[in-house]
Amino acid sequence: MKKAWTYVTPGIPDDLFIRGSVPMTKEEIRAVTLAKARLAPGQVVWDIGSGTGSIAIEAARLIGDGIVYAVEQKPAALELIRENMRRFGQKNIQVVDGRAPEALLPLPPPHRVFIGGSGGQLGEIVQLLAERLAPGARLVINALTLETLTRALTLLGPPWEKEVVQVSVTRTVSRGHYHLMHALNPVWIITAQKEGDEGVG
Repeated sequence: MKKAWTYVTPGIPDDLFIRGSVPMTKEEIRAVTLAKARLAPGQVVWDIGSGTGSIAIEAARLIGDGIVYAVEQKPAALELIRENMRRFGQKNIQVVDGRAPEALLPLPPPHRVFIGGSGGQLGEIVQLLAERLAPGARLVINALTLETLTRALTLLGPPWEKEVVQVSVTRTVSRGHYHLMHALNPVWIITAQKEGDEGVG
């Protein structure tokens, strides 16, 4: 089967993914999110609240013989992840059907973690990560609301070192013979690294 995307750069166009009605991280946000994670070959990656699997698929393409665990609890989203894996020919992703943090317990400790959705369990998830992540491991949270941003910053005290960037994307849209700029909702990208020297990756 021919791969849907043959380039190595992140930021696969949104319209190449099978989306259904499940929300998806937009391509420009994905590109920055992946850059903040500092991915490397051989890493173990968790993608919590994987949705369509767009982050999982892009991460899997960048880590070579590493593995991504795409954690999702919604049946429609789980099917979309599998469909997109087939579409992009990505085999180093393991789909985990379950709710975090319980679904994370049997997984191997990760070098990198993405949180796109927490199902209201952000506090419990961050607590588990603080216990299981090695020094230097990185966590990237995408927050769409002020409430999620505030909650994440409150939770990410020691042993975390953190930064926040807001990404606002504006795209052209056609209106007859004219082109207008259409703004997407801004996203806060919270990056946290567990204190200490970084290990693998």
